[in-house]
Amino acid sequence: MKHGKVYQEQGKKYDKDVLFDPAEALKIVKELAAAKFDETVEVHVKLGVDPRHADQQVRGTVSLPHGTGKTRKVLVFAKGEKQKEAETAGADYVGAEELAEKIQGGWFDFDVAVATPDMMAVVGKLGKILGPRGLMPNPKAGTVTFDVERTVNELKAGRIEYRVDKTSIIHAPIGRVSFDIEKLQDNLNVLAEALIKAKPAAAKGQYMRSVSVCSTMGPGIKINPLVLMAANK
Repeated sequence: MKHGKVYQEQGKKYDKDVLFDPAEALKIVKELAAAKFDETVEVHVKLGVDPRHADQQVRGTVSLPHGTGKTRKVLVFAKGEKQKEAETAGADYVGAEELAEKIQGGWFDFDVAVATPDMMAVVGKLGKILGPRGLMPNPKAGTVTFDVERTVNELKAGRIEYRVDKTSIIHAPIGRVSFDIEKLQDNLNVLAEALIKAKPAAAKGQYMRSVSVCSTMGPGIKINPLVLMAANK
């Protein structure tokens, strides 16, 4: 991949071979951010797991203490009292079959979908549409639940889902460049702690193989994974 001039210039301002402490790495990310918008700060964690095996999947949710800096549009499939509960909690869209029809027609103006278990007969038909977009409600992600109020509140406040990809890497947002370093580090630590707790029993050797942080348009800054793990055991 060929990077632009700004990206290449950024890469000259730090040592690519150094494993930084988390706070120092986040400081560099903030200093190098050069876009005209408030970039997302992302973390990428290479894990010592083989996701081809069911007993080495790493997936879950975590509520970041300072949120992600992005207001997420939440859609809820629900009826009756649960529909009223979702509306009161601040869900952006609430409904049932009529929402499913809109989605089948190509409407996707939402960031996350929640469904009560009794609605899965309706939602299940959307699997081929929502699945590839990462929008399908799933019990493992906590988005198939009768606890609608708490779920909507957490998603609005900054709950994110993490899931290891086929290359054994977790990709997750931990805030914005405009966040101060302490808030970014708090969010990073909470995510790291969740990943450590989610370590599969079948995982062998060093669990966190590599960690890097970057802004949306910036280069990756390497973090010492042993330091991150030691701080969040």
